[in-house]
Amino acid sequence: MPDYEKMYLDLFRASEEALDILIAARRKCEDMYLAADDRQSAQAEKRTGE
Repeated sequence: MPDYEKMYLDLFRASEEALDILIAARRKCEDMYLAADDRQSAQAEKRTGE
């Protein structure tokens, strides 16, 4: 007879790991976007002399 509790826990843990990976990737991309936006703002300020 299959060990349904073990199967469930294995699947649950894998799902949690997958979510953690996706959340980390999203945060990294958000940080990259914000950093690029900051650089563009700084460059625009230099061009306008503000």
